[in-house]
Amino acid sequence: MQRSKYRLLPLTFAILAALSVTSCSDDDEDTTKSTKTVSSVDFTETSLPSSNADMVRSYTTSKAILTYSDGSKAEFPLSYNTLFTTTDRVGKNANEAGRLYDVGMNPLTDLNGDPVIAETPDANSLLNVDGNLYLVTHYEYDNILANGSYVEKMTNWYSRMPMSMTLSNITQGSDGKLTATDQKPIDFSSVNGIWIPCFGSQTPWNTHFGSEEDYDLYFVKPDGSYGTDTSNGLKALTEKYFNSAKQANPYHYGYITEVEVKKDGNYAVKKHYNIGRGTWEMALIMPDQRTIYFGDDGTNVLMSMFVADKAADLSSGSIYAAKWNQTSGDNGGAANLTWIKLGSGNYTEAKSIIDSGIKFWDIFDITTPEQTADWAAQGYKAIRAGQSTTEYVRLKSGKEQAATYLETRRYAAYLGATTEFNKMEGIAVNRKDKKLYMAISYIDKGMKADSSGPVDHIQVPKLNAGGVYEMALASGQKDHNSATINSEWVATNMSIPTQLRGEDIATDAKGNTAHPNKIANPDNIFFAEKMRTLFIGEDSGTHVNNMVWAYNVDTKKLTRLMSVASGAESTGLQVVENMKGHAYIMSNSQHQGDWLSTMPKDLSAALEAEAKTQFGTNSKNVPNYYLQGRVGYIGGIPGL
Repeated sequence: MQRSKYRLLPLTFAILAALSVTSCSDDDEDTTKSTKTVSSVDFTETSLPSSNADMVRSYTTSKAILTYSDGSKAEFPLSYNTLFTTTDRVGKNANEAGRLYDVGMNPLTDLNGDPVIAETPDANSLLNVDGNLYLVTHYEYDNILANGSYVEKMTNWYSRMPMSMTLSNITQGSDGKLTATDQKPIDFSSVNGIWIPCFGSQTPWNTHFGSEEDYDLYFVKPDGSYGTDTSNGLKALTEKYFNSAKQANPYHYGYITEVEVKKDGNYAVKKHYNIGRGTWEMALIMPDQRTIYFGDDGTNVLMSMFVADKAADLSSGSIYAAKWNQTSGDNGGAANLTWIKLGSGNYTEAKSIIDSGIKFWDIFDITTPEQTADWAAQGYKAIRAGQSTTEYVRLKSGKEQAATYLETRRYAAYLGATTEFNKMEGIAVNRKDKKLYMAISYIDKGMKADSSGPVDHIQVPKLNAGGVYEMALASGQKDHNSATINSEWVATNMSIPTQLRGEDIATDAKGNTAHPNKIANPDNIFFAEKMRTLFIGEDSGTHVNNMVWAYNVDTKKLTRLMSVASGAESTGLQVVENMKGHAYIMSNSQHQGDWLSTMPKDLSAALEAEAKTQFGTNSKNVPNYYLQGRVGYIGGIPGL
C-alpha cells in the first residue's frame, strides 16, 4: 500500500512454532510411543513502547503458548532477528539488496550520481523448492535519495522509478534460524519491467504471486490525454527503464506477476494479462486452485474475482465484479454481494490485444457534460472508477474483451458493479470456516453516502482507522445473468467483526488518532489455518507505532504481537506452518521515520536523535534509520 509521500524501512519476521510432538517412554516395561498434538496456539501481548529507544526499534516481547492434546502447555519467548537490510550486499550480489535496474539490468543512479536504492520491501514468499529454501522479496517504490531528498518533493525528477524484486538463498539451522547466504535481482525485461510491486501471496503450486499497484497509470483526462501522474510515470519508465529506446505502454502494467523459482535458483516470470488489470495490492488463490480474489488499492475501487476454467491453470477463465447491496450502515456497514460477469477469455487473446498497441481511446470514448450536453442520449454512462470525480464514457463497438482485460475497473462500473470501495488492501482465507477476510485501510471517500455520485451503493460513516471485513463463501451462486458461477468459493455477504474494527480518537499526547489498543488501518493480512489465527499488519497514519496483531477466530482474542519502528509500515505477511519442522510468519515493514503530522515536534525530533544514535548516518549525514530497510524474522520456539 502507498500511504504517503514519505516512506522508509522494512522488516521481516517469522515465528517458529511446531504443531505436534512425539514422546517416548524410557521404561523398559512400557515401550509404547505416545503422540500428543498441539490443540491451540496463543500469544502473550507485546506492550506499547514507552521509551524513545523502544519507539525507534521493531521488537516483540510476546511469548507463544502451545496447548497440547493432553492439556499440557509450553511457552516460548519470541525475539527479532535480521536477515539483511536493503543497503546490504548479500553473498555474491555486487549491489545492494534494494538497488534498482534498467531493462539491461544495469544499476540505476539518481540525478546526483548516487545509486538508487529502494527502502521499501513489501511482499515476501519463503519457498521450499525441493528442499532448498528461497525468499522472493518485493521493493515497492523509491522514496528518499541518498542525500536525504524525498523523491516526490523534487522538481524535474521522476515521481517513481522502475522497481525490482530479489531472490535470496536461505539456509536453516538446526534451531530453525534462517540466514540469507546469497541474493540476486530478478530480471523482468521479458515482461517490460515491474511497476510498484506491493503485497503478494503464494500459489497452491508453490510459486510467488506478486502484484503491480499504481493508481497513477490508470488515469485519463476527459480530453483523452493522460493525467500528470500518468505522464510522469510513463516518462520514468521510458527514460530510466528503457533508456529512451522504447516508449512505455501503460497497458503493460497493473497485473498479477508470478515468479516460479527452480531448485537450482533459476526462475521464470509471467504477468497474467487475462485475469484483469487494476491497482492490485495483491491477489489470493482459493483452495480450489481456480478462484482468485484481488485487493484493489486506491479510491473508488472494485472487488474483483477471477474463476479459471481448470484448476491450477490460470490461462483461461472469467472475470467478475461484486455489487454491494447494503443491509446496514452501522459499524462499517454490512451487505449482501451479487456478482456481475465482465467476460471470459484467455491469456493469448489478452496479450495479443496489448501487443496490438491499443490505447485507452481505442476502447472508450470519453467526454464531459460541457462537451456533450446530451451525453446520456449519445450512449455515454457516468461512472466513478479510480478517482473521486465523475467520468462520462462510452464503450466502443466490439471492445468488450479489451475492456474486460485492460480497463477492468472502468468496465465493472460501466456494467453496474460497485466501484466505491476505498483503500482495499490484503485478503486472507479461512478454509475450514469458508471465510474470506478483506482489509479496508480507511473507510472513507467513495464508501460514504454521496448523493452527487452516479450511483451510491455504499453509504457508511467515515472510519479513519478502518477495519477488516469478513465474508461468507459458498457454492451455487449465480451472476447477474442468472448463470451459475463455477466456483464453491463465491463471497455472498460482508461485514466487520467487532474485534477487527478500528476506533478513531482525539489526538493523544504522542499523536495517535486511533485507539492504540485496537487495530488501525489494516493492510497486510494472512490467515494461519493450524493456528486458527488471522495476522494483521498495520499501515496507519493514525498510530505513532504501527503494530502486528494476532486475532484468534475461535476465542475472538486480539493480541498485539509486535511493535514496529515509529513511522514504519508492516507489510509482507506470510505464514508457513511447517518448513522443515518449523513454522514461520514472515512480515516486512517500510518507510521508517515517516513521522505522523499529529506527533509533537519535540517528540519526532527526539526520535530522530535517538535513531541516529542507534543506527548512525551515511556519508552525507542522513540517518540510516530513513535509508535502510530491514528484512528479518521473529524466532524463539524450537521445533517440537
